[in-house]
This record gives sequence, structure tokens and C-alpha cells, in this order.
Amino acid sequence: MLSLYQNMRSNAVVVVSLAIMLFSGFLITRITRRLRLPNVTGYIIVGILIGPYILNLIPQTIIDGMDFVTDVALAFIAFGVGRYLKLSTIRESSTQVLIMTLCESLLAAAIVIVVMIFVFKLPVPFALLLGAIGSATAPASTIMTIRQYKAKGNFVNMLLQVVVLDDAVALLAFSICAAVAQALDSSSGAKVGIMVLLLPIFLNIAAVGLGILAGFLLKRIIDFLNTRGSKDNRLIVGLAMILSITGLCSAFDISPLLSCMAMGTTYVNISDNRRLFKQINNFAAPVLTLFFVLSGMRLSMPALFEAGIIGVGYFIVRIIGKYSGAFIGAELGKTSPEIRKYFGLALIPQAGVSIGLAFLGQRILPPDMGAMLSTIILSSSVLYEMIGPVSAKLALFWSHAITSENVAQVKVSKPSQEEK
Repeated sequence: MLSLYQNMRSNAVVVVSLAIMLFSGFLITRITRRLRLPNVTGYIIVGILIGPYILNLIPQTIIDGMDFVTDVALAFIAFGVGRYLKLSTIRESSTQVLIMTLCESLLAAAIVIVVMIFVFKLPVPFALLLGAIGSATAPASTIMTIRQYKAKGNFVNMLLQVVVLDDAVALLAFSICAAVAQALDSSSGAKVGIMVLLLPIFLNIAAVGLGILAGFLLKRIIDFLNTRGSKDNRLIVGLAMILSITGLCSAFDISPLLSCMAMGTTYVNISDNRRLFKQINNFAAPVLTLFFVLSGMRLSMPALFEAGIIGVGYFIVRIIGKYSGAFIGAELGKTSPEIRKYFGLALIPQAGVSIGLAFLGQRILPPDMGAMLSTIILSSSVLYEMIGPVSAKLALFWSHAITSENVAQVKVSKPSQEEK
């Protein structure tokens, strides 16, 4: 297949590659619907199949040049999450959400750190950074599963709030652990550690502030466009704002998640208008498909073997930490039995923010340890994204957020309705 690309112009190679990825994602959903599996799982599996280690249908240069898809997809997801963060809803369960978030994220980090130090005998700086990264949860696959099965209820409302706040906790935990890791390194001074601690915090606070300002500006522009009855321009402006925020965040090497989430949250609270969210949600479907197919293509088979028993240990221990932390948080917060039993299952996915933190951690650690850190996170993230949607579906089903009728409707529904 790759020999055919040699006679094509570079722009034709890009277009054909995108077409293959989208067609593959569409075709695999014909199978996942029959098996009643979340579409995200199918996207990642087909990405592995067409990737460089099996069918090799996409040139490696194309795969390497699509990092922007990750940022854009996460930006769409974060903006969409903002619609669920209305102040009236947050006030009703703010204490429970905070307790749940702190318990599930910090306990997962603590368990990973302890196991890496005392079981695998790894250096403390490496264990600290790996634990901090392990506290993060990827909201993308969980949110897409919620959309696919039209899940609703208290379980879903709390889940959406927790997965959003989880990334903020992970960023702060990583900043602290990075500072400690720098201080423990004999070749680095305390001054470097302090800078590593403070700079990410300041940048992310600034990003949140920028998102809030963008939300106010977006509301003013949308109100003006609504008076003109311009539906298409409303979508164009919304996309332009999201992409602008994403570009600015990328320029400073920070995740667009918090900023775009702040923009969506601000917009929905001051406008109470959700039509824009529906338009962007429909537009984002092919971008999210590309994102998950790309995640599958990036799974390195050699990396899985290279990580070895350490990678397997991290993969298992983090799941235990997430589930245990969610259970304890639910007990302390006095939540419903469904949340205590099943909430942890919906927190397994890990990608996006964790991958970005892994690249930052790679620069902090010595070359060999940094390479191992990146290998473990990249390979395990794809595996988490494969089992995560299935686990999320089970959690939603067992908690009665979705019913057998919802699953049956998805199986027989038209393809265009799957991601709405």
C-alpha cells in the first residue's frame, strides 16, 4: 500500500490517509454495534489494524504529523463538558464531587508511587512522576460513551464533573512531584525545582482566565448573531474561538483542556443557550473519530515488550487505585450505592493530558528513565482506551444511567445518530 503513495503528491497522501481513517472508523462501528460495544473501542482497534505494525496503510510521516488532531479533539471535548458545569448543578453536589475527585486521583497516584518504589525498586523521581501522571483520567472516551448511549442521571452528572476536575488535580500533582524530583536530582538545584513547580501552575491559571474571558466574548458575539438569524456563522465563530484558545495553549506547551472547559462553563452559565453545544458536538464527530483511530495507530508493539513487567504493573495498579479511591471517596461523601460500587469503572481511561505530562517528565528525568516513562504512558494509554469504554458502559448500565432499551436503540439506530 505504501508503494502507491510514492507516486502521489504530498497533499494527496494526506487526503487519502484521512479518508482511510474515517472509512475504517465507520466500518468498524458496523461490527461494534452488533456486539453492543462502545464505538471508541472499535476506533482504537481499527487504528491498530491499519497502523504500522499490522496492515501499515498509513505512512508514518502522516501519523507523526497529526499531533494537532489530539489537541483539537480534546478542545472540543473540554468545551462540551462545560455545558454540564452549571453553577446550580455544582452547588447541589460540590462537596461530594470534591471529595470523590481528591480520593480517586490522589490514591491512584499514591499506590503507583509506593509500588514502583518498594516492589519494582525504581528511583524515587521516576516513581513520583509516574504516580502523578497516573492520577489523570481521560474524559474523551467516557464522554463519547455517555453520548452514544444517551446516559442521564445523578451518576452521569457526578462523573462528568469528576473527570473534568481530575485533570486539574493531576496537573497540580505533577507540578509538585516534578519539583521534588528535581530537588532529589543531585545535578539540579532547588531553584530549578521551584520553577518547575510554579510555572505550570501560573500558566494553567492564566489559561483558565483566558477561557473565562473567551466565554464572555463568545456570548456577546453569539447574541449578536442570533439577532441576525445566522446559524452557520454561529458555528463558525464557536469553532474559531475554540481553535484560537487551543492554538494559544499549544504555543505555551500546556493542555487546552482547562481553558476550553472554562470557556464552555462560562458560556453556558451566562447565556443558558445550548444550541451552540449541539452544533459543535455534531461537527466534532469526525474529528473525534480521527483522534481515537490515531491513538490506535500510535500503539508501539515493541514498546509494549520494552515496558515489560513494569508497564503491566503500572497498568494494573493504577486501575486498583482508581477504583479504590472512588469507593472510599463515595463512602466519605455519603453517595448512593450505585456510585460506590461502579464509579471507579468509569475512571479507567487515560490519554491526552497524561501523554503531554509524559513528554514533560521525559525532559526532567535522565534519558534512559525518561524514555521508559514515555513508553509506559504511551503504550498503557492505548490499552486503557481499549478497555475504558467497555468499563464505562458497564458502569453506566449497572448504575441504571442507561437501560437495555438504550443499548438496543443504539444497535438499531441510524449511524448519524450515534454520537449525538
